[in-house]
Amino acid sequence: MIEAVLFDLDGTFADTAPDLTRALNAMRAARGLAAVAIEDTRPVTSTGARGMLRVGFGLTPEHPEYAGMRQQFLEQYEQNLCVDSVLFAGMRELLDGLEARRLKWGIVTNKAERYAIPLVGLLGVHARCACVIGGDTTGVTKPNPAPLLEACRRLNVAPAAAVYVGDDQRDVEAGRAAGMRTIAVRYGYLNGSEPDTWGADAVVDCPQDVLAYL
Repeated sequence: MIEAVLFDLDGTFADTAPDLTRALNAMRAARGLAAVAIEDTRPVTSTGARGMLRVGFGLTPEHPEYAGMRQQFLEQYEQNLCVDSVLFAGMRELLDGLEARRLKWGIVTNKAERYAIPLVGLLGVHARCACVIGGDTTGVTKPNPAPLLEACRRLNVAPAAAVYVGDDQRDVEAGRAAGMRTIAVRYGYLNGSEPDTWGADAVVDCPQDVLAYL
C-alpha cells in the first residue's frame, strides 16, 4: 500500500519559472541587456541557477565567472522568492485528495533549504507538508537517492510504500534507486527531454491524474 507521496518542487509542485526568470533578467538589466523570454527559460528551470545562467549568459560551471554570477543570481532570487510563483493548476485538489485518504506528502528538491522552506511557506502549504528536503539536507542531490530516503525516514514510511513525482529524468532515477514507485509529469519543465522515455511507473498530464494512479 502507498503511504506517502513525495514531490519535486520546481516544475512539479509549483510553477517557479516566473520568479527565477525575474532574477535572471534583473542581472541582465544591470548589464544593459534585454530581458530573456520566459519561453526560453522555462524548459531549464528545474536545473536552477545552472540552467538559468546558461540561457541568460551562456555560462557553464567551468567558466571562471560562473561562481560569482551564480551567487548574484541566488541573491536576486532570494529577494523575490514568490512574487509570481504558484502551485500548478490542480495541485491543491491533489493535496486535498491525498489528505482525504490519510496519505502523507512532502517535498524533495535540489533547491537549497534556505529557498525551498520559505517558498513552501509563501505558497501557503507549509503547515500541511510533512517534510521539505532540500538539496543541502543530506549533502548530496538527486539523482542520488539519499534525499528521498531521508524523507522516508522523517515520515516513518518504507521507501516501497512511497511514490515520487517529478518533471526531470533524475527524479525518476532517484526514485527508482530509493526503491520507490515513480511518476513523471508531462506538464513540467522536462529539461528538453521526453518523460515517456524515463522509465517511470506512470506518466501523467495533470496533478489530478496522480490520484487516479494511486
